[in-house]
Amino acid sequence: MSRRSKDQSTDFSASDTKSPFSEPVVIPIEDSIDLHPFSPKDIPSVVEEYLEQCRKAGLYEVRIIHGRGKGIQRRIVRSILEKHPLVLSFKDAPPESGGWGSTVVVLKKY
Repeated sequence: MSRRSKDQSTDFSASDTKSPFSEPVVIPIEDSIDLHPFSPKDIPSVVEEYLEQCRKAGLYEVRIIHGRGKGIQRRIVRSILEKHPLVLSFKDAPPESGGWGSTVVVLKKY
């Protein structure tokens, strides 16, 4: 998967007052997102917003980097993908793109 960037970006706001940021965090929409900087409690909202913004930007195959670790982030991400209406399919990334530490998602094109 090549690294692509669109002219769109999205706003991932912290959901509580303990955020170290006083303003929303704007992240450029690319064909991959690394979830390591996010708190586990923010992962569901970050992933959902990311998928919606990718589709709006015309990105239909994206990679979500959740890391290998104990698999907790991976399970959270996959539980979201199983239910998300924009998701056509998902699978582990190929070894050169992170293997089971990343998930490749194909979005519906409707």
